[in-house]
Amino acid sequence: MLIGRLVASSCRHPRSVVALTLISGLTSALFALTHFSVHTEMAALIPADVPWRAHELALEHAFVEQGDDITVVIDGQTPEAAESAAARLTQALEARTDIFRRVDRPGAGPYFEREALLFLPLPDVRTLTEALIKAQPLMASVAGDQSLRGVLTGVTTASQGVASGHVPPQVMARPLAAVTEAAAGAAAGKLVAFSWRPLITGEAVEPGATRQLVQLYPNLDHAQVRPGLAGLALVRSTASRLGLDPAHGVRLRLTGQVAMEADELASLGEATGILAVLALVAVLLILRLAVGSARIVGAIVLTVLMGLALTAAFGLAVYGRFNLISVAFLPLFVGLGVDFAIQFCVRFSAEALTEIDTAAALANAGARAGRGLILAAGAIGLSFFAFLPTQYRGVSELGLTAGAGMWIALLLAVTFLPALITLLRVSRPAEEAGIAALRDVDPPMQARRGAILASAVVLGLAALTISPKLHLNFDPLRLRDPHSESVSAFLELARDPATNPSSLDVLAPNIGSARSLAARLRKLPQVREVIDVDNLTPLDQSTKLNLISDAALLLDTTVNPFDVAAPPSDGDLVASLATTVRTLRELAASPNGAPLRAESLRLAAALQAIGDGPPVGRARLQTALVAGLPTALDQVRALLSAKLVSFDTLPPELKADWVTLDGRARLLVIPAATAQDKPGMAAFVSAVKRVAPDAAGVPVAVAESQSLILSAFGEAALLSLVAIAGLLGFALRSVRAVVLTLAPVFLIAALSAGTCVLLGLDLNLENLIALPLLVGVGVSFNIYFVVAWLNGQRALLGSSLTRAVVFSALATGAGFGALGLSHHPGTASMGVLLLISLAWTLVVTLVVQPALLGLAAPARTT
Repeated sequence: MLIGRLVASSCRHPRSVVALTLISGLTSALFALTHFSVHTEMAALIPADVPWRAHELALEHAFVEQGDDITVVIDGQTPEAAESAAARLTQALEARTDIFRRVDRPGAGPYFEREALLFLPLPDVRTLTEALIKAQPLMASVAGDQSLRGVLTGVTTASQGVASGHVPPQVMARPLAAVTEAAAGAAAGKLVAFSWRPLITGEAVEPGATRQLVQLYPNLDHAQVRPGLAGLALVRSTASRLGLDPAHGVRLRLTGQVAMEADELASLGEATGILAVLALVAVLLILRLAVGSARIVGAIVLTVLMGLALTAAFGLAVYGRFNLISVAFLPLFVGLGVDFAIQFCVRFSAEALTEIDTAAALANAGARAGRGLILAAGAIGLSFFAFLPTQYRGVSELGLTAGAGMWIALLLAVTFLPALITLLRVSRPAEEAGIAALRDVDPPMQARRGAILASAVVLGLAALTISPKLHLNFDPLRLRDPHSESVSAFLELARDPATNPSSLDVLAPNIGSARSLAARLRKLPQVREVIDVDNLTPLDQSTKLNLISDAALLLDTTVNPFDVAAPPSDGDLVASLATTVRTLRELAASPNGAPLRAESLRLAAALQAIGDGPPVGRARLQTALVAGLPTALDQVRALLSAKLVSFDTLPPELKADWVTLDGRARLLVIPAATAQDKPGMAAFVSAVKRVAPDAAGVPVAVAESQSLILSAFGEAALLSLVAIAGLLGFALRSVRAVVLTLAPVFLIAALSAGTCVLLGLDLNLENLIALPLLVGVGVSFNIYFVVAWLNGQRALLGSSLTRAVVFSALATGAGFGALGLSHHPGTASMGVLLLISLAWTLVVTLVVQPALLGLAAPARTT
């Protein structure tokens, strides 16, 4: 037979075969290492002519600043702390045009600070301007003296006003309580957060006021494994240099697509590092048990490594780089390549029991195992090549690389491996290569084959009944570690309707069409809000500007004082504290101060302790009360400088976010549902696309990608089934043999799916990639048994073939099943699915397949 002759030839010229393979393998390894790259952009795996992807690309081309981003989430202890941190970080990063093509603050920044009042409803503008005017005395005392002394002066003046009856007690209640909390904390050695906003506006701090976002668009090179690493590192180093940390009242987190992809790759490295070592040790131990020789184990490992290098070089030579799907050829090749090597070596051990000459034993092993190996490699290769015609580029590229890898693995298993064994002078095995414990199991199993098959049918039907409940979840977010900084921050934003990132974009041909489309979309109950360029132009501007102008006229000299006091000395602070303490106690004793008596005395006691204590206490109180004051005053100045807004006066970068140079306009459609509400998001996407079929965004991409990927796998499954059946029919010349080979694979698939349902395991983008490996293992194991049966072998379970199948499954399970222990959700789900399917593959192959073969007499024997 061809394989036998090929093995014999390799054994006659072992040095030449080994040298040639090592040179080829090492050259390929060098090429792969120097050219290895992974394209990390998932969207690039979708052909540009797919309609929904074309809509995405149209938006990206129209608004070039949109795309992969880094979102910096800044949470401050006070609104002023968050605002100051965001402004300082933005200013620092804007200069780094080599790293970021744009730095933005959504809904914030100088323009929105100045025009903020114009975007509020008219009653709110009236209320807020009145509050600013009422806060004039407080602002007057601190604007000209931005120190603890100025704050104490304001407290003293207000206390005197209440005591004399000129100021209502309720006006001072909120400022007094806030200053008391800060002073009590300082007296106890703590730095208490203090915000000027409620004191100036008269309103409580709204929930979202302490959070600011900075959006960064980095210059990315997707040929790099972690293309956004430079941008992420720059943000963190800049934040550290600016003191943006919890010690300064700020928490900073990075999220966005770039940050989540970087965290995912880091998580994969951390998750698989130790697991890879454990898996390698387990695989080596299993190989040692399988073949009984450390030298043969070394030969198998070196054979797999050479094949891996050759396959990697082939994939890189054809495509120039791998993608996040095609890079899965690594575990696929190892799992299936080990199987071919184990099959050959176990067969060799069986032949070596009766054949003294090593070369002859190797040739006999090739001759007897060759037919099964060729059919297995051919069937598995066809199952991968079936992905080539599909539209999903990720699995299409995987199909060619992994399919070619199967033939490389087979060629090395019957040339390099036997040549290496010849050179290593492997000793003869001391015991039979089969499994002695199973030798007596074949007869009783054949006697009960009817019951075994009936049980298999019942189990298969039960599994098929529940298999439709198998959940498909193609949301990439579910594959990421929810405890990582980027994902946890993203999920937090997604839960807030105001920052829900699961919105849709629509591109209208002009502003008029955008207005009409926006009106229709706003009527949908699934839509919370529609934002377009008109939202950037406030309503009732004349009336609002009159109110703002009146307030600005009264407050101009207050917030822009002519003279600013010099910083006070510690002695000045001690004197101011003493004056304020005395005034507070007088307030508490006055009839008008009765409502404030308890708070006044508490504040007086705290200030007394700070005044009598060391300077560090006074410095601490000044930091607490004054840190946010400059920001608060700057915000008031900006609010009072509002100007008439029109489309023409919009900042160019803001206008460019909504209208292109050729007049096309963008709409942002925000869902009523949160990102976690899957049915709600599905209804949102469906409703919006009925009105705007070209809507694009993450929700559309997730839904449409799922449809495309399932279609690709469905097409590939059908093509591979037809191709494998054709190959088996041609080689075995028997329809019955084809049925005997493929029927167990369907049973394995049904049982695996049913088990996933019972365990609550979803099919996702990551574990779905394991399916070709599972199909390949199932088909190859069945082919080995069918070929052996056709060759007249009946006692299968105690044979060397079963030993090879068992240890091949154990090696694959140890190699990839360890992934189930990973903390990375996608990796863990792949490991669990592999273990489930391998377990059923072993059960069906060792129990059901022999019974099925015994029930159906072979068409011919050889």
